[in-house]
Amino acid sequence: MTRLPGIARIALLLALALLLTSCGRWGKREDPLETLPLDALYTQAKASLEKGNVSRAQRVYQRLIARFPYGPYSEQAQIELAYAYYKGNKPEDATSAINRFIRTYPAHDKIDYMYYLRGLVNFDRHEGMVLRMARLDPTQREQVSLQQSFNDFNDLIQRFPDSRYAADARAKMVHLRNQMARHDLNVAVFYLERRAWVAAANRSQHLIEQYPQNVYTADALAVLSESYARLRQETLARDARRVLETNYPDHPYLRGDWPSERSWWRKLTPFGSDKRSYYGDLRSAAVPGPALGNHG
Repeated sequence: MTRLPGIARIALLLALALLLTSCGRWGKREDPLETLPLDALYTQAKASLEKGNVSRAQRVYQRLIARFPYGPYSEQAQIELAYAYYKGNKPEDATSAINRFIRTYPAHDKIDYMYYLRGLVNFDRHEGMVLRMARLDPTQREQVSLQQSFNDFNDLIQRFPDSRYAADARAKMVHLRNQMARHDLNVAVFYLERRAWVAAANRSQHLIEQYPQNVYTADALAVLSESYARLRQETLARDARRVLETNYPDHPYLRGDWPSERSWWRKLTPFGSDKRSYYGDLRSAAVPGPALGNHG
């Protein structure tokens, strides 16, 4: 009689343990992504991506790669996951996925697309959403991603000159080169307005030598001529002006009304447009959109 309460107590504890285990199993819904076959998983991920639901596409691609790490489905999923990160404004994740793919599959038949996509990631990072919304001039900000994007596209062209993405990469490189030249011009004009004539002349000379025949060469010549004139280097000033007159006879500097001064309000308003108007802006070609096709 004295042992019955102990046996009953043990039986009760076992019953409770079984009950809790059963409740946990019944209450937890099984993730369908854990049971779908490979082709169905890929179809779901692809459909989500094409419908613009990039967050779900990312999740499904991640599960596909985790469950089926090898084979053509996984390789294509890695390519499209990198694109989904790019479209979802996750440049760090996109770059990591791209670099990992390039290291793992250097001879893949779509490897050129991954080099191209890496350039696009940095291209869009430079001209980011915040700057576009605020209508700010991205060339007045850091130039690291701009230079990296230029290097990425150049890497694509050097490795795969006949790639279907090479033409668009070249066009974007021209645009990026002009943007880097504009950055130097912004600095040169900044020095010019603050009467730092030597610094203005040096930066203009650097622009002309580093980026020959870019769309802002005329503006750089104008700064160079004005800086030398202020420094009383008359021969150098006349030489720069003569080159400007010969090649760009309609430049506003020759009429005495360049560069235009920004209003005091735009200088004081951090969220207003601070993009200066230069002569070179009129000659800049439109940048073509990305030729992404079917994501590789």
